[in-house]
Amino acid sequence: MSAEIHVEQADGILTITLARPDKKNALTNEMYGALADIIENAEHDSDVRVLLLQGDGDMFTAGNDVGEFAAIASGKGPSERHVHRFLHALAKSSVSIIAAVQGKAVGIGTTLLLHCDYVLLAPDAELITPFVNLALVPEAASSYLLPLRVGHVRAFEMFALGEPLDAQTAVAWGLANKVCAKDQLRDDARRMAERIAAKPAGSLSAMKKLMREAETLVAQMDSESAKFQERLTSAEAREAFAAFAEKRKPDFAKVARH
Repeated sequence: MSAEIHVEQADGILTITLARPDKKNALTNEMYGALADIIENAEHDSDVRVLLLQGDGDMFTAGNDVGEFAAIASGKGPSERHVHRFLHALAKSSVSIIAAVQGKAVGIGTTLLLHCDYVLLAPDAELITPFVNLALVPEAASSYLLPLRVGHVRAFEMFALGEPLDAQTAVAWGLANKVCAKDQLRDDARRMAERIAAKPAGSLSAMKKLMREAETLVAQMDSESAKFQERLTSAEAREAFAAFAEKRKPDFAKVARH
């Protein structure tokens, strides 16, 4: 288990906390592996009725660790990328998942919310999908799920521009259930988890499976992953990561399109 993922289980609720606040909860390969293990194990643990996901500090998550992205782009990344196992676990999970989001939810921090069943946002929450800005493509089956949720033109805007979506708009667009006071976020999420945990677990699981086509989601994830890996090693991505490291605006006009 990664030291940067904290887990607590009580009353049928498994609380998962992203605990890397000094790095804005940016997700590393090790953290993805730990999250995948937790979700996979919960699927076969009758004592787990609800998963509650939250993040320490002032940000839910900055998304993927850009340093690891840069390493992959230069051919020095990990031999096994656990993010794929994590995404598949999300797609296949029949356990109810609640998310409590404060501050920025960047990249996969936003797209994983499409796999959650109840989402609460603090007033300062911002959903950001900067994939194109990094010369990449969306992941987590979000290229399929986001247009279904908010429509093509809104999804295109979110992906192509990568601009923050505020909490109230996220609720209005159907990406979250409600906005609650920041100091009440975790308490409100816990109360909702307790309400759901009190429901018949078998019925909830069957309902969730009917509402989601896991095979379709996994197939879309695999297609995205192949294109994502291709984009990671592109000249555009190398320019994006170099610009990020050098704190400058990227110049995509000087690199090949493909």
